[in-house]
Amino acid sequence: MKPKILVTGGHGRFAKVLKLKKKKLNLIFRSKKQLDILKYNSLEKKIKKIKPKILLHTAGLSRPMNLHEKNISKSIDLNIVGTCNVVKVCKKYNIKLIYFSTGYVYAGKKGNYSEIDPVKPFNNYGLSKLAGECAVQMYKNSLILRITMTEKPFAYKKAYSNLMTNFMFHEDLVNYLPKLIYKKGIINVGGKSQSVFKFAKRYNSKVKAVRAKISSKLPLNQTMNLGILINIIK
Repeated sequence: MKPKILVTGGHGRFAKVLKLKKKKLNLIFRSKKQLDILKYNSLEKKIKKIKPKILLHTAGLSRPMNLHEKNISKSIDLNIVGTCNVVKVCKKYNIKLIYFSTGYVYAGKKGNYSEIDPVKPFNNYGLSKLAGECAVQMYKNSLILRITMTEKPFAYKKAYSNLMTNFMFHEDLVNYLPKLIYKKGIINVGGKSQSVFKFAKRYNSKVKAVRAKISSKLPLNQTMNLGILINIIK
């Protein structure tokens, strides 16, 4: 029998894609209204009632990125406090926790970052996700996925030609999940190392190339080493 998997952030961008593949996994989706990660007592009661074997924690705040700079309280609450609450409940009921983190925990300068490389987030979003990672790592029955992904099709009219990344689509991660859910530790998850423009051009021929200024705070080489992932999914 397939293990029961509870998905937080059930109305999020990734969850909407994951629902299309529900028949491959025994998934239960809960939205923010149904499962508020900031209300610990309610969170604990509802998770106890559902009795999942695995909790896929996708809830949190991501875009727009500048919101993490403008409203740090919201960023702290959703990405740090909420994640800490989830960790505590999972620990209490011995539920395997899979945490969706980001490649933004790396500095984004040298590229080819491995899971054991030092982390140094370049913005508040990365800091908030790294703080969540710290809580998750305190609980050994867990898996942290450092993910670089975006929606399909590529949604923007312009893309950076000198910013290197590992973009993949949500659909790619959905396909990887069945082989990832039983792993523990930290795993980088993404696609081929290439510029954002090269990635986008494959799926949208009308995308125009632009160059990020060297003086900008953008991570110009945020590529990750995907060796562990490749060995798992091959």
